Amino acid sequence: MTGDFNTLDWLVEDLLKHGDAASPDALTPDSALLHHAVALLEDFERFCASASQLRLRRYQRDAAEAVLHSVRHGLGQTIVVMFPRQSGKNELQAQLECYLLARLSQQDAEIVKVSPTWKPQSLNAMRRLQRVLEQNRLVNKGWVKESGYCYRVGRARVFFLSGAPEANIVGATASTLLEVDEAQDVQIAKFDRDILPMAASTNATRVFWGTAWTSHTLLARELRAAQTAEAQDGQRRVFVLTAEQVSDEVPAYGAFVAEQVRKMGRSHPMVKTQYFSEEIDAEGGLFSAERMALMQGVHPPALQPASGRLYAFLLDVAGEDETPTDPGAPSGGAGRDATALTIVEIDRHSADPFMTAPRYRVCTRRQWTGVKHSRLYSVLLGLAEDWRPETVVVDATGVGAGLASFLDKALPGRVQPFIFSAASKSKLGWDFLALIDSGRWQEPAFALHDGAPEAQLQPEYALQAMFFKQAQGCQYRVLEGPGKLLRWGVPDGSRDPSDGTMLHDDLLISAALCAVLDEQDWRSGEPAVIIPAPDPLQDIESHF
Repeated sequence: MTGDFNTLDWLVEDLLKHGDAASPDALTPDSALLHHAVALLEDFERFCASASQLRLRRYQRDAAEAVLHSVRHGLGQTIVVMFPRQSGKNELQAQLECYLLARLSQQDAEIVKVSPTWKPQSLNAMRRLQRVLEQNRLVNKGWVKESGYCYRVGRARVFFLSGAPEANIVGATASTLLEVDEAQDVQIAKFDRDILPMAASTNATRVFWGTAWTSHTLLARELRAAQTAEAQDGQRRVFVLTAEQVSDEVPAYGAFVAEQVRKMGRSHPMVKTQYFSEEIDAEGGLFSAERMALMQGVHPPALQPASGRLYAFLLDVAGEDETPTDPGAPSGGAGRDATALTIVEIDRHSADPFMTAPRYRVCTRRQWTGVKHSRLYSVLLGLAEDWRPETVVVDATGVGAGLASFLDKALPGRVQPFIFSAASKSKLGWDFLALIDSGRWQEPAFALHDGAPEAQLQPEYALQAMFFKQAQGCQYRVLEGPGKLLRWGVPDGSRDPSDGTMLHDDLLISAALCAVLDEQDWRSGEPAVIIPAPDPLQDIESHF
């Protein structure tokens, strides 16, 4: 349906009834107030500035005008708005919805907004719109909430629906506008089957809001379709924004993003997608050549602890029913993972002063296959007596639970159990990538003579080589949906390309447990003084 932008009777009546002029007699059709109200509804930017008291950013205005142009002329265009996180996308949506409700209040206009989930995303979207309606000086006394999921001004309505796979939303109609929020998290099959038909009867304008993710998402598909249409007729449909562009208008945003880059690295998937609108592959090798190079440090390996240094143990636990092997030799060819221990030095003194985050330098590794956990317990206690680790992160999943419990009793206050699940392993993977991409995971450098290290370091060298092979063989897949779950590991049945033996990921998992250490505060010196402060992004968002 084409929006009728000339029927303002309801709004005029509302102004006559609720206007704040000194005398009601002043509110005649020729009054300055009435002309001002009409002018506000002719110009979205003025509407936001005067009625909502909100100054739009340039990039917000450009996207909104494209949406309104398509609605106004009944063009039925597909428009894609890809903004970085916390750059004003959600506020723009709420202001646009408020404006259309006021503008089309004398029409049976129906706007449908779909979010990936009902709770919290649809509920959050409703709260944002309600806040705008309550604060907008033209409609704050003229809106009504209906049925728990609909907001009405006059005869115009906005319906909020969940796009979750199990949601029963067939039958809704988007006669004026169909919005899909966080479209990268809405399944393509759900959209095509249940959501897209809502716009069919009037060929309503469709807007896909979101942030970049993989090239296999609904947002990515619609982005490419909109780019193709844009190239054909020259009408702008695509609005892809980066952190640099937001920073040009909001310097505080640039400072925040710079801190995230320092913390996680510019190449981290979350930084690339959430702040710079760059897509990542949905699956592939997790550790690229660039990432492998970032792991290489310059420090020598350490077979013994040094005085005054801070250490941690990272232990991935396997079963105990395989043929025992030498703890210093890499396990190749066995049917299951070995128990792997990585000992790291926690270097607090090289920490970024803004992040208070240390570097983790690998000192040495151990690996055992088939060793009884009772025997392994004794070996680990002996190593702990020598190295005196500040923290022992232990895989306490399944068979590791008992060993973790015994170690906790022997090393009170120092053992941190880690239980693997789909969600916890996903988070561990993302966090480990942040360590690597920010240059804070460092492998030792070996001095080689005729292509080999000294005899006493050869087992260490072999274990590091096996670690890099496991990293090279590690594959990942990003699952669909708002959880952004990362499945990663060396696939079952993988083999070492150099000799054909079975390839596992025990050394890799052991190293990744370092991400658990990063959740602790390793600052040295005086006790920390916490000064409460407002979230800068909330402040930025409130001014959009």
